[in-house]
Amino acid sequence: MSPLMDVKKASFSYNGKNNIFEDVSFSVEKGDVVCILGPNGSGKTTLIKCMNGLQRINCGDILLGDRSIYSMSKTEKSRYIGYIPQGHQITFPFKSLDIVLMGRTPFIGAISSASKRDVQIAENAMEQLGILHLANKPYTAISGGERQMVFMARVLAQGPKILILDEPTSHLDFGNQMKTLSVISALAKQGMAVIMSSHFPDHAFITSNKAAIMREKRMVSFGAPEHVVTEDNMKKAYGVPVKIVEISKRKACVPMEDSTEISLPGINITENA
Repeated sequence: MSPLMDVKKASFSYNGKNNIFEDVSFSVEKGDVVCILGPNGSGKTTLIKCMNGLQRINCGDILLGDRSIYSMSKTEKSRYIGYIPQGHQITFPFKSLDIVLMGRTPFIGAISSASKRDVQIAENAMEQLGILHLANKPYTAISGGERQMVFMARVLAQGPKILILDEPTSHLDFGNQMKTLSVISALAKQGMAVIMSSHFPDHAFITSNKAAIMREKRMVSFGAPEHVVTEDNMKKAYGVPVKIVEISKRKACVPMEDSTEISLPGINITENA
């Protein structure tokens, strides 16, 4: 049986000369939660965009089931993949329910409008996440955490096999980060595969069964979080020492103080005060 997604020796370059990432291969199965880690500039966001078809890789292939993503129409890809970008901004004051209804777009004809069934599916998705009370509130008037839940409801209404998220907790407070991770875990238990990028190594321990590290244009490690998120790998990836400790029956990544001193020549705080 084919994996839901199979990335095969993928490389990407904007100019055809300098690769953003290269020779990346991994597969995603039903119910997987894959957390992709790596420093800024390592190619995480670009890889995310290639996996959902927004960018086309220069070498290799990306298979959805047994088909190349490049042989599929936009509608077919939308029925297979749900995508939540980083820092999604909507300036027009759509009702939150209307945002969720956008998840039904792959199932609505080009000249058709949402049916009663589509509205019911959207409302059920919001109710499942406990945000049905936001249905008639303008999306632009709700909090960041509520917006993330609205987008999660949109994905539920869409019903894809794979959900791809680019740093889904980057703009959220601690409580909403944990709520988002809980929703991701719940979706995986229902059989959806989830691929997310993150700057927080602990996310791999909290919600993922697979983790990856991007560094120097390559995916240098892929596998179970406890084998990927190690003190040595974190030091190589981020350039800072860490300790992996056990807390409440799970592991956590704790940054340690670096003994290297940083001097700021020519700057005198007292003189500038």
